Amino acid sequence: MDVVVVGGGLAGLSAARRLRRAGAEVVVLEAGDDVGGRVRTDVVDGFRLDRGFQVLLPAYPALRRLADVGALRPRPFTRGTIAMTGSGRRWLAGPWHGLPAVRGAAGFVAGRPADGARMAALAARDVLKADRADTGRSTAEELRRWGLTRSTVEEVLRPFLAGVFLDRELATSSRLFHLIWRSFLRGGGVLPAEGMQALPRQLAAGLPVRTGVEVGSITEDGVRTRDGEDISARAVVVATDGDTAARLLPGVEAPGWHAVTTFYYRAGASPLRSPTLLVDGLDDLLVNTAVLSEVAPGYAPPGSALITASVPDRADPGLEPRVRQRLARMYDTDTRGWELLKTYAVPKALPVFGPGAPLRRPVRVRPGRYVCGDHRDTPSVQGALVSGQRAASAVLADLVA
Repeated sequence: MDVVVVGGGLAGLSAARRLRRAGAEVVVLEAGDDVGGRVRTDVVDGFRLDRGFQVLLPAYPALRRLADVGALRPRPFTRGTIAMTGSGRRWLAGPWHGLPAVRGAAGFVAGRPADGARMAALAARDVLKADRADTGRSTAEELRRWGLTRSTVEEVLRPFLAGVFLDRELATSSRLFHLIWRSFLRGGGVLPAEGMQALPRQLAAGLPVRTGVEVGSITEDGVRTRDGEDISARAVVVATDGDTAARLLPGVEAPGWHAVTTFYYRAGASPLRSPTLLVDGLDDLLVNTAVLSEVAPGYAPPGSALITASVPDRADPGLEPRVRQRLARMYDTDTRGWELLKTYAVPKALPVFGPGAPLRRPVRVRPGRYVCGDHRDTPSVQGALVSGQRAASAVLADLVA
């Protein structure tokens, strides 16, 4: 074997595809029962439940290069949000989304004209310019630098961005904020019609993947599985989460983590006839929620609605009663009859990416041993895919040499 890739998540599959195209003999070893890593979708009673609320951004450059986004049958979210504010529920979206959006945006701009102008300037900056400069600022500091008022940050931007970064304090590097913000502006957010796992399954098509194989150690000649099987290879790419990579490859530092708890509910009817994300900055849970069956109808069987609600930076299933209460207010409906389908408490959902963090960490640990994953680039689909490509390029350079 030329290369063993340990881990069948987005980074490992990205690396394996690049290696296979270059003619390398490669095998992917995945400990789970299917590919995807943290990007998995369960089917429960006909509902598609992503393991933690996830959204795909088609404007990610690496995604456009490596995947057939159209084949995923992407279903778009509204390019905007509904925010719970001190003055009521506000639709913040383009006027083409109807009268509620027109009224919401007009009310927001009328009440905070300076913020409207500053948000427009910030949007124009990120649409027109991809700035890679490291300012050393957190996202919270960057929003203050743009002069946005505290009420706009707390009621709209903090709950929205906390749901993206899983970072309640917005201590995430402003570099990642601009990457994500720009991608939202350029392409919006979507869900694959068959669930988020459709992406890794597409990437895995045609690759030699062995599932249910957990690697216990990296050896001088390749890898040894937990079952005692030795697999020889000229190179090993560890494409696992950061903690596992640190265990398998001495010298790789484990990242810090942000958590998330996601609740999925079944309702007999949709509480909101719109594919729009709702955010709640009036409560310290910072709940973000959407009716996923309005975004992608295939997420729920006929006659039912699927509602998701996530609490960022907390892995605690015991929050459910409070979340249900907040959802009643956010949707202005009685949620007591909603059935809780499943709860995902994920303590290690996204790596921490603070101010000053490098956009790219080394992927070559030593000759013949490589590492990739969103802990080596940015904690995002973009970062995972890019890191896999970088690791594959390093492998190929060394094998040729």
